[in-house]
Amino acid sequence: MSPIRRQGLIALGAFATQLVLGLPAQAGSFDDFFTAIRRNDGSTIQALIRRGFDPNTVDESGQPGLMLAVDLQSVKAVEALLSAPNIQAEVRNKRGESALMLCAIRGDLVLARLLIEHDADVNKTGWTPLHYAASGTSQNQVEMVKLLLDNSAYIDAASPNGSTPLMMAAMYGRSDVLKVLIEEGADASLRNEKGLTAIDFAQQVGRSANVEAIAAALRARQPRGTW
Repeated sequence: MSPIRRQGLIALGAFATQLVLGLPAQAGSFDDFFTAIRRNDGSTIQALIRRGFDPNTVDESGQPGLMLAVDLQSVKAVEALLSAPNIQAEVRNKRGESALMLCAIRGDLVLARLLIEHDADVNKTGWTPLHYAASGTSQNQVEMVKLLLDNSAYIDAASPNGSTPLMMAAMYGRSDVLKVLIEEGADASLRNEKGLTAIDFAQQVGRSANVEAIAAALRARQPRGTW
């Protein structure tokens, strides 16, 4: 056998072994994977996963592929990643934010539904997707809040400092989101670790309409006097 032919067979055998073991992952596939995410190329992502590439791979900065896809709003890439049987839908970035939280704050209903369908945690410990949804300002925030509540989000979830989604809406979010939270039973009397209520949050930023809406909710909860 000629040296050239022998080298060719060795190379072919190595390539076949890599395919079986899912090894072509490493250098080239790593770049291909994250390039496909940035290009919203679901077909390439699925092909890499079929060859054994780990869909939970993180990039050079430690960000999981799914987080990058959600951050870029690459719907086809997210769908391809979530189709992998071993995907971890409940991933976090370095700030401890989940993919669902990123969707929640910007009102991305399409990706939020996909993540929830794949068991993303609606009630994660600490800051929750509902806190983020209540803080957002997009036109979809009301629907996002309703989506989370429909999927059993705890309406009075306490953040690490005891703040609730209603407090976030009072200071940062939309007035219609505040209204929905009140209508759905959010407790306006709760205080965070600093002793602040939702009214205090609204007052700090001069949102008088929110102050009145919360005050009205508190008055409505008071037992009526008797004559």
